[in-house]
Amino acid sequence: LVKLLPDGRRQVLGFARAGQFLGLALRRSYSVSAEAVEPVHLYRLSRNRLQGLLHEYPMLERWLLETAANEMAIAQEQMILLGRKTARERVASFLIGWAAGSRPCVPPETQLHLPMPRGDIADYLGLTIETVSRTLTRLRVDGLLAIPTPSEVEVLRPAELAAIASKI
Repeated sequence: LVKLLPDGRRQVLGFARAGQFLGLALRRSYSVSAEAVEPVHLYRLSRNRLQGLLHEYPMLERWLLETAANEMAIAQEQMILLGRKTARERVASFLIGWAAGSRPCVPPETQLHLPMPRGDIADYLGLTIETVSRTLTRLRVDGLLAIPTPSEVEVLRPAELAAIASKI
């Protein structure tokens, strides 16, 4: 999810995953865009159709409310990440968050597929591509990660990576 700024810069606001709803704003237009980093399947619902589904399936409304609350908490964590964390803490937080995915009751993955390029990660973390690459290399040299390919990361010491991520 990307916000393009008037001067040409961009901020990656997040990475949607399979099964997520996009575009649930109450406004007529959206302030962010979505760019696919790998093949996707989309299903478009009109506002009227969504209203009908919410009426027909009340649990869907509860699920959407829980999803919105979780997204608000993630946005608050992102503000802390951008405002107070070091590059190492930011990259560790990103990897821990990606490992957890949208499965809060399931143990985090240790084999991570990162479909987005380093530039997208950098734009999400408020860092340069070079800083993201150097930080990943340093985490690898420190024995916390293995990086078999640019899009594959193995978390070798999840507890230590989580400790770095949660320093604040």
